[in-house]
Amino acid sequence: MSMTTIAPEQVNSIVWNQHNDPFEILGSHAIEQDGKTVWAVRAYLPNASAAWVVLPEQRKEYPMQTVHHPHFFECTIDTPELANYQLRIKEGEHERVTYDPYAFPSPNLTDFDLHLFSEGNHHRIYEKLGAHPTQIGGVKGVYFAVWAPNARNVSLLGDFNLWDGRKHQMRKGRTGIWELFIPEIGVGEHYKYEIKNFEGHIYEKSDPYGFQQEPRPKTASIVTDLDSYSWDDKSWMEKRRHTDPLTQPVSVYEVHLGSWLHASSAEPAKLPNGETERVVVVSELKPGARFLTYRELADRLIPYVKELGYTHLELLPIAEHPFDGSWGYQVTGYYAPTSRFGTPEDFMYFVDKCHQNDIGVIVDWVPGHFPKDGHGLAFFDGSHLYEHADPRKGEHKEWGTLVFNYGRHEVSNFLAANALFWFDKYHIDGIRVDAVASMLYNDYCREPGEWLPNQYGGRENLEAADFLRQVNHTIFSYFPGILSIAEESTSWPMVSWPTYTGGLGFNLKWDMGWMHDMLDYFSMDPWFRQFHQNNITFSMWYNHSENFMLALSHDEVVHGKSNIIGKMPGDTWQKLANIRCLFSYMFAHPGKKTMFMSMEFGQWSEWNAWADLEWHLLQDEAHQQLKTFFRELNHLYRSEPVLYTQDFAEPGFEWIDCSDNRHSVVSFIRRDRDSDDFAIVVCNFTPQPHSHYRIGVPQKGFYTELFNSDARQYGGSNMGNLGGKWTDDWSLHSRPYSLDLCLPPLGVLILKLDKKKTAEALQ
Repeated sequence: MSMTTIAPEQVNSIVWNQHNDPFEILGSHAIEQDGKTVWAVRAYLPNASAAWVVLPEQRKEYPMQTVHHPHFFECTIDTPELANYQLRIKEGEHERVTYDPYAFPSPNLTDFDLHLFSEGNHHRIYEKLGAHPTQIGGVKGVYFAVWAPNARNVSLLGDFNLWDGRKHQMRKGRTGIWELFIPEIGVGEHYKYEIKNFEGHIYEKSDPYGFQQEPRPKTASIVTDLDSYSWDDKSWMEKRRHTDPLTQPVSVYEVHLGSWLHASSAEPAKLPNGETERVVVVSELKPGARFLTYRELADRLIPYVKELGYTHLELLPIAEHPFDGSWGYQVTGYYAPTSRFGTPEDFMYFVDKCHQNDIGVIVDWVPGHFPKDGHGLAFFDGSHLYEHADPRKGEHKEWGTLVFNYGRHEVSNFLAANALFWFDKYHIDGIRVDAVASMLYNDYCREPGEWLPNQYGGRENLEAADFLRQVNHTIFSYFPGILSIAEESTSWPMVSWPTYTGGLGFNLKWDMGWMHDMLDYFSMDPWFRQFHQNNITFSMWYNHSENFMLALSHDEVVHGKSNIIGKMPGDTWQKLANIRCLFSYMFAHPGKKTMFMSMEFGQWSEWNAWADLEWHLLQDEAHQQLKTFFRELNHLYRSEPVLYTQDFAEPGFEWIDCSDNRHSVVSFIRRDRDSDDFAIVVCNFTPQPHSHYRIGVPQKGFYTELFNSDARQYGGSNMGNLGGKWTDDWSLHSRPYSLDLCLPPLGVLILKLDKKKTAEALQ
């Protein structure tokens, strides 16, 4: 067939990879020739020595010629229709037949998609951008799309083209989204984007919307199908949808999956089909060890957490990150669960098993900053795309990370959709948003002159605040019954108030003030506690300003701070008694609860992200008894609505006496929302027991001692009240009756009126 008419500069723009729409030149085009319409087919095939167009249905093939460049092939074909043609390509001694990617349109993005993305409101943009296995014209392949508006050119790199950016050049749409369908590839393909800026600099980037990445230190994205897993948690999801978590018990076990427990690298990990899974070695700091897989963690971690009675697991960030030592807080793959522990389907299995065992899953989410790693979001398209160009707004120098530009709609859309994504695709039950204060304040960890004020001259980052409202409004609109928890350490108002009232829209906020007050108080010699009663009582002065979660997290057991047991004064017995006292007060105090792994059995050393927890301590009776204490404390908490139904309502808490600093004792009432039940809590924060300590109570009768942190089975001295006490007709603390109690040393008592026994006695 005769040659097509094309200018040499058009050919050169393809050969030199400088054309932002290669479809204008490559592929098939209807042209006029000799008064009739024929088809011109053009292909740029680096490394090819010959090529033919193959029409399978007609059983014909047409040789292509090279005129302008030895690897630019073209021919014309006189046929009424030209669909699903193939190319036969000779490369050295090898030949292959493949479909031409430039013969297929890019169907995934509509004008409405582009409009929503441009205004920052495409809630499920992850279904459009990234890599998606699909089928066009009966041909299976993968559709790729990436947002890189300031790039001169974008190409795909992968195993399918020997990582040669010349072979699959992408087309740029009007909103800066580049796209291409590559036929005959599928799930499991490794790929990256080769991005060139207008100066010709080349950047090889992982897919910002990639659903899976190679295990570190490799950085390629992997084509994945997230809809192939069959979930078995329908009843959990339906129950969650109709439940208000703020009126339910929430006791969270915070876990770093990479250091809870390891396996030997010599021990293979088995897949469900019996095959051996590739495992990831931990670090040279832990020779001979490997990470447990998500499936192995499901088999070991879930039964442990269920036995101890926690309602939720909180996972330190499991989004893909390059450096083990960042604990997951420097994310490069926001849409990919880390491959350290397995595949996306493996993580789905883990969450599914949690739900089948009545355990919710909370994931730490990090929208406040991202690392500068070359394959990540930094300087993504040769410009400051995801971050601010001005380091006074765009860099956390203390952390060596970059700050998202929340004012750019496509960036806020990327993040807001990412939060929704984890609920949508992985059925998680909550997010804990990391370092919210760093997002809300322009001067966070910055010296004068190192930050820029907002448009009104203030230090508040108004764009970040609007972004957080957008995130919370979006996720609660789609998924009622979930948790959105702010790690926010300042006095920013209304963090956990709904967005329609002007709040940031979280439904829980970590009470950092309570945490600092408690650790300061419990770290001092008990004799001095009488002078610091305010540490214990101050939290109730502001308790109703937010929906608080009481958290003793990983941040309190690293960087020279010692583990919880090391913070406590006294000998070993007193240290363990102080721990029981602290956590008993925590579980009786209004607010939901979070504690970090290893606290439940009294680990001595600080948390080390590369080492196992000190499981050998459970061979010691005292540490085993502490674990028993936490198990029974959790089960008591979950079984008594008085301890959780009114955490955030004023009727749920009432001081009996908060002023007895001389004895370092406080007493209070917790009330149920749906009944007239109440519990009496008395806390003795010194090692001095009190044999006749009287407190006022509101009703007459027998008060059963539900819980005593000093019980023998917990390693205590077993001082108590022989199962309970009858009231005396002796008014005290503005109440008509009182109890004469024995307060154990460093002990917390929880008592409850036995209505049946009382009624029988008063008949």
